Amino acid sequence: MKKAILFAAGCFLLFACNNEKKDAATTETTTTSDKQPQSEITDPKYTDLGKGLQAKMSSGDVAGWLSYYADTATYRWNNGDSLIGKAAITDYWTHRRKDVIDSLSFSQDIWLPVKVNKPQQKEEAGVWLLGWYMVTAKYKAGKSMTQWTHTLMHFNSADKIDRVLQFLDHAPINAALGK
Repeated sequence: MKKAILFAAGCFLLFACNNEKKDAATTETTTTSDKQPQSEITDPKYTDLGKGLQAKMSSGDVAGWLSYYADTATYRWNNGDSLIGKAAITDYWTHRRKDVIDSLSFSQDIWLPVKVNKPQQKEEAGVWLLGWYMVTAKYKAGKSMTQWTHTLMHFNSADKIDRVLQFLDHAPINAALGK
């Protein structure tokens, strides 16, 4: 009988403690939800913009693609290479599409437009468009390559791209170019 009473008392205490924790969590959630979130999904127009940028690059419309870039934009790759300023980005991609890449296509794309309200590290606050997609490039030298690419684009207050970070594997590109 003593064991049954102790068991019942233990269950009661456990139940009572769990209820107090739930009440505290509910209060904390209510207080926290009133604050601005660290980040949030934003306007789907950025997804359409990402798809439009891919269409322009696929068709070789580098000027149209670049019309979405700020003059001070930077374009960085995961291997440490970078282009600083719209003029450098223009020179690189104009040469690449005219003299190096015969055709370029994108498929299986996923887009996520995010507004960062409170940066955690070095990323900037504001709108970011995250894109994951398969890219296939056929080069003028006759070889081609296909790989997954992840691209992050940051938009300034004028809705121009001012920062691109692109993650891809340079080995298949170099192999296709005979490097």
